[in-house]
Amino acid sequence: MSTQATPENSLDPIAAYKAILRDVLDRRPSGMRQRLAEALGKNRSFITQIANPAYQTPIPAQHVHAIIQVCHFSAQERDKFLNAYHRAHPRRLLLLKERERSRRLTLMLPDFGSEQKNHKLDSLLSQFAENVARLIEDS
Repeated sequence: MSTQATPENSLDPIAAYKAILRDVLDRRPSGMRQRLAEALGKNRSFITQIANPAYQTPIPAQHVHAIIQVCHFSAQERDKFLNAYHRAHPRRLLLLKERERSRRLTLMLPDFGSEQKNHKLDSLLSQFAENVARLIEDS
């Protein structure tokens, strides 16, 4: 029986959703934390903080959907994570709901012959699209 913080046995709502993220990351291939850091435009230590239930640093709402997408959460993992996140941050629910109203656009991009370079371009374009959408929403 594990004594690590889990959503079921944790009294701290932030630790609850961080434990879910940590568990998802632990089940993904190596390099996922680095890919997530690049996708969020952060360094790897930021990922360590947001995935560690011992740290009280909350996950910023604007990163939640990117985390779910980049880490390839299953439907069950996504629902469990979002429910825990909403319990911890009920006022951020509206911001997250607005972000859920999105659509997918597929682009044909050059293949640089390197997974790292391809991922970097994908991340840059995703961030660019999010920033442009945010500017349009704010105007």
